[in-house]
Amino acid sequence: MIYVVEDNDAIRETICSYLELSDYEVEQFSTVASVVESLEFKKARLCILDVMLPDGNGFELAKRIHEAHSEVAFLFLTAKEAESDRILGLELGAEDYIVKPFSPRELVLRVQAILRRLDVSHATSDAEKGSVNEWKVGNQSLTIHMTKHTVLVQDQEVYLTKVEWKILAFLSSNPGELISRERILGECLDYLHDGSDRTVNTHLKNLRSKLGEGQWIETVRGFGYKWVGERVQ
Repeated sequence: MIYVVEDNDAIRETICSYLELSDYEVEQFSTVASVVESLEFKKARLCILDVMLPDGNGFELAKRIHEAHSEVAFLFLTAKEAESDRILGLELGAEDYIVKPFSPRELVLRVQAILRRLDVSHATSDAEKGSVNEWKVGNQSLTIHMTKHTVLVQDQEVYLTKVEWKILAFLSSNPGELISRERILGECLDYLHDGSDRTVNTHLKNLRSKLGEGQWIETVRGFGYKWVGERVQ
């Protein structure tokens, strides 16, 4: 189920029409209140959120959704073009951010990319099933449970967004290997778009802050990133 939250009737109906043509089940809303009420009865897999709404804004709505339904992914759709707004959206855990005017076909492609990531994050390989990877850096410890998709920092569970989890799993599965931003985009976000470097930087910044004091991810300027944790046998 995809929720489309947009107060412009023409835009909302266009988005819904394109998604339905791609065989997605869609519910449409024009207010914050109607979304909050509906989520109590009908779960969404992805919410497409306009930032400016008549009874609130998409940023605040995203916070409320995450607090009550952390499994729901979301994408921001807005007329705001400021880089600070894009970064705020990503810092709130958004999977993507699209600025109006936009191509409905491009929106569908991005939705498909997001849903593929969600599918991949829930379908671990046979080699990963049941595996628990333990790491250390100095006196800091990190436990990654690949099946349960849980992360413990100093034995305390931390919440990661879908993209943060994907990046963590990808980097830690290739310890010591230099991974470029382009490869992270391809493997973890499925596509390239304007501002891609800043997108990766923002997700890495958020991920590092959640992993505590340990310097688990090394930045190699001009090249990319490297997982430097030491595996605990």
